[in-house]
Amino acid sequence: MTACMVGWAHSRFGRLDGLDLEGLIGGVAREAMVHAGIAGGEVGGIWLGQLNGGFVPEIFASSLALQADDALRWAPATRVENACASGAAALYAACDAIESGRVKVALVIGAEKMTAVSGPETTRILGNASYVKEEAAQGLTFPGIFAQIASAYFERYGDHSATLARIAAKGHANGVRNPWAQMRKDLGFEFCNTVSDRNPFVAAPLRKTDCSLVSDGAAALVLVDAALAPRFPRAVGWRARSQVSDYLPMSRRDAVAFEGPRRAWAQALAAAGCSVHDLSLAEVHDCFTIAELLSYEAMGLAAPGQGSRLIDEGVVQLGGRLPVNPSGGLKAKGHPIGATGVSMHVLAAMQLMGEAGEMQVPGAELAGVFNMGGSAVASYVSVLERSR
Repeated sequence: MTACMVGWAHSRFGRLDGLDLEGLIGGVAREAMVHAGIAGGEVGGIWLGQLNGGFVPEIFASSLALQADDALRWAPATRVENACASGAAALYAACDAIESGRVKVALVIGAEKMTAVSGPETTRILGNASYVKEEAAQGLTFPGIFAQIASAYFERYGDHSATLARIAAKGHANGVRNPWAQMRKDLGFEFCNTVSDRNPFVAAPLRKTDCSLVSDGAAALVLVDAALAPRFPRAVGWRARSQVSDYLPMSRRDAVAFEGPRRAWAQALAAAGCSVHDLSLAEVHDCFTIAELLSYEAMGLAAPGQGSRLIDEGVVQLGGRLPVNPSGGLKAKGHPIGATGVSMHVLAAMQLMGEAGEMQVPGAELAGVFNMGGSAVASYVSVLERSR
């Protein structure tokens, strides 16, 4: 038995002052069930992806989903956390339940309310998703961690600041087409490539435009056993999926090698019986622009140190051979931690059903999704295709 996505919902990402965590969860849960045409009483299990590191007072959020529909009462609900890959972790847990035969219909929600705390507090909370003994406790933040990765990449392969600016500019140009994106403004290459009062270094060599956005937001998916798919007007399934976990301490890894993501991509593509060149599009985890650049190489699109040619030659642009992050990615769309992995799968499913609106990649048949937790510690790769 395999799982299919048959309905979905996506909130706007950004600073959503009128919505608390409960409102975010309930809103997308109701919308996804309506979209799928599923009644609450049919749901056999609920999985919530959420970091829950202190952004909100609630530390027991799994059953908040039940308040979306009284008929959800008594459905088992579980919160799943795996840093910035919490959304994909929740989704894969639901897939496992369906594939085991234990559940026929699952509701998966990814949500995060990040803006209710200060900027420094947000940085502190996210930093605690590192190896605290050697990283957060020494004052290293995630911008600092990825700045170290970028610096090491530059030392090994040359200064690629302009490459990172092109990736940022691509993300913002694509984000204009995404109605749910936090930032729908084409900033252009020159702005992204120039250090200024409006685009300062956050942690050199990373500028503000090299960093994803702090966001509130939620997304949801209804999954069913593939045998039930003919009942629904839309269905998107997994040709393959892979999860890889690496050591948490950066001191034990070559962070520039992106070995975990590389292994996850290789496993998923091999299981899918295809190559990266067979994909129509990919949504990848661009928490920082250097992460997208390294993702090009981890996917196998380019050899180590050669990822820049993909952006220079337009391969990963809309209209290119393999558009990457047609949604604008985390860079423009926003990065509500728990929602991110679910959002990526929702947007890829829309593409495969031809329902992505202005973001649509013509003729999309096969999509790759890469959701990452930490500094390439938890890596989830899905290869998705339309099931009917």
